[in-house]
Amino acid sequence: MHLGAQELIIILIIVLILFGGKKVSGLGRALGTSLREFKEEVNKPTAETATVKTGDEETTAKKDGET
Repeated sequence: MHLGAQELIIILIIVLILFGGKKVSGLGRALGTSLREFKEEVNKPTAETATVKTGDEETTAKKDGET
């Protein structure tokens, strides 16, 4: 099911009528902040794994006891 431009505009108008412009802008800002924080956490290397480059190979070192 593909939503076209007309359907998206109608949905946007309905959302604006139901919630008002101030509430929608706050929700959009919160969603954007959440997505940005999520991407930062996903891209951040963890303390549990470390990437080691040796020559042209890239290997991942794991904690002791992991397989």
